[in-house]
Amino acid sequence: MKNLTWAPLGALALAMASLSSVAVAQTKSVAVTAIVEHPALDAIRDGVKESLKAAGYEEGKNLKWQYQSAQGNTGTAAQIARKFVGDKPDAIVAIATPSAQAVVAATKDVPVVFSAVTDPVAAKLVKNWEPSKTNVTGVSDLLALDPQIELIKKVVPGAKKVGMVYNPGEANSAVVVKQLKELLPKHGMTLVEASAPRSVDVGTAARSLVGKVDVIYTNTDNNVVSAYESLVKVGQDAKLPLIASDTDSVKRGAIAALGVNYKDLGLQTGQIVIRILKGEKAGDIKPEVSNKTELYVNPGAAEKQGVKLSDELIKSAAQVVQ
Repeated sequence: MKNLTWAPLGALALAMASLSSVAVAQTKSVAVTAIVEHPALDAIRDGVKESLKAAGYEEGKNLKWQYQSAQGNTGTAAQIARKFVGDKPDAIVAIATPSAQAVVAATKDVPVVFSAVTDPVAAKLVKNWEPSKTNVTGVSDLLALDPQIELIKKVVPGAKKVGMVYNPGEANSAVVVKQLKELLPKHGMTLVEASAPRSVDVGTAARSLVGKVDVIYTNTDNNVVSAYESLVKVGQDAKLPLIASDTDSVKRGAIAALGVNYKDLGLQTGQIVIRILKGEKAGDIKPEVSNKTELYVNPGAAEKQGVKLSDELIKSAAQVVQ
């Protein structure tokens, strides 16, 4: 009887141990880092988490989730990258170019999924837009610049000089500046640059453009977006129109933006992470570009910055910010 009792109990114990090991094996770890916190990058982070949850990966159940912001400091970004690599997660999501560069420099083994990197080739994250055959893939927020220039002309007809505040040390911004210098003359316009190496420099850089430009255009430069309110103050005080490529900036005082929906970009990034969690290699996944842009307009901001938007432009907007 002793043996008969022991056998089922032993089998049950083995079964429980087996189930436990399966549960542990199914638990996945995703570490997320961003260069700074601002609405666009936060939306990407939230979109990634939403995608994971929809696929059955839920924090506290079968997902270990970590998030850290470098608060705009590239040195801190490097520290976070090294810490995350040491944790050996199943994937690291690196949001924005400086964070992606820090993580890619820190590991050749842990799968890295970049997001909101305008030009991953120029940023030296991947060699080209084909599968990298390394540990890196991701989603770009690259925008065609001709439609951006057309938007500038619709908001400020007759504009000749376009100002741009940006961080020269941010690869994605340097690429946009180079392209605008080539494209604007074809439209009878020129670019006037103002350098903002730190977020605290954004207001001063914007003021340096007053009287020199007809409009200020901003790309998704992280220093600029994180300090957008200081740019808006200059725009309102000097009646200098602001046009962005980040739709969230329209809610903060830009007149208009034709840009990527960053929540959608996060959802798209999350889909790549899921593929990696299910066993695909990052290097076999081709880097993607968001193919969806939306026009946001803010008529109130336009009035404060000395321009009036056409009814046609307002009607064509996906969202009118009041």
